[in-house]
Amino acid sequence: MPPTPMADKPLLKIEDVEIAFSSPDEADIVAVRQVDLSLYPGKTLCLVGESGCGKSVTARAVLRLNDQNSLIRCGRIRFSPSDGETVDIAALKPDSLAMRKIRGNQISMIFQEPMSSLSPVHTVGDQIDEMIMLHEGLKPKDARERTVALLDQVGVPGPRERANSYPFQLSGGLRQRAMIAMALACKPNLLIADEPTTALDVTTQAQILDLLKELQEEYGMAMLFITHDLGVVAEIADEVAVMYLGDVVEQGNVFDVFRAPSHPYTQALMRSIPTIARKKERQRLSPIKGTVPSAKDRPEGCAFTSRCPYAFEPCAGMMPGRTSVSGNHVARCHLLTENARKAEVPA
Repeated sequence: MPPTPMADKPLLKIEDVEIAFSSPDEADIVAVRQVDLSLYPGKTLCLVGESGCGKSVTARAVLRLNDQNSLIRCGRIRFSPSDGETVDIAALKPDSLAMRKIRGNQISMIFQEPMSSLSPVHTVGDQIDEMIMLHEGLKPKDARERTVALLDQVGVPGPRERANSYPFQLSGGLRQRAMIAMALACKPNLLIADEPTTALDVTTQAQILDLLKELQEEYGMAMLFITHDLGVVAEIADEVAVMYLGDVVEQGNVFDVFRAPSHPYTQALMRSIPTIARKKERQRLSPIKGTVPSAKDRPEGCAFTSRCPYAFEPCAGMMPGRTSVSGNHVARCHLLTENARKAEVPA
């Protein structure tokens, strides 16, 4: 295992980032606002929340892979590799040479559905070869040997033969393993995994998660993992950030957040997890009532107001600030501020 870089300096630091999408007929739609996240070398940060909460938009912004009509309206995305200078990715153009040197080399991404992410007209081996030759300048023969070794490392049987296969000739699990091999081809400092197990069966999901943990330990890389499965979060995360309609409503050490969820949305997510005890007692699941509002109709205050059972007057009109729960555990909720205020007032 390679030596882990100094852990007192974040590898990736997202500071007050706001991302909007423009439309020729309508005003800009804000998809992500005031996001602050820090990811340290060798650690795993999980972004969790319902579909449409801005998790993938945030992660894709790190590699500048969002659609052309997207705009980082404010904030910085600081990337600080141990062997280079700090770069503000938010200030780079998506097609710039500096960004292309980072993308796939120092920061790689595993996409949710490899069938639509891999080229259907090129073999799996050719696509991994291209990545290696582009960033490391190896000759085709040497690149192919590296590709075969990578496919073998991620558990693809018959790696030399499989390298000559097209994506449609592989099962979903093997396609995902091939995608992981491609992402690790240049030994990145940071791996972004965008719900890499969603389309897989339960057994294959467990295998892929175990594989990612083993490879993370071997390469000493940091991992930004996107999921809506709290069971996965509990298994692999060091830190967790809960997102709702583009806002990070709660974040902190995974043990602190799971032990004492402090935002009503996090609490509702925890209550909606099916458990063996609930099944034995024939208890119904506790779904979160309502749906995530459209980003076009975002409330001025807390985005969770319309679904929150504890909402009161300030919630709809004012965005809550970050309140410290304990240590690095923080949440954005007016209830925390109100309860703290009441605690200071003598009875």
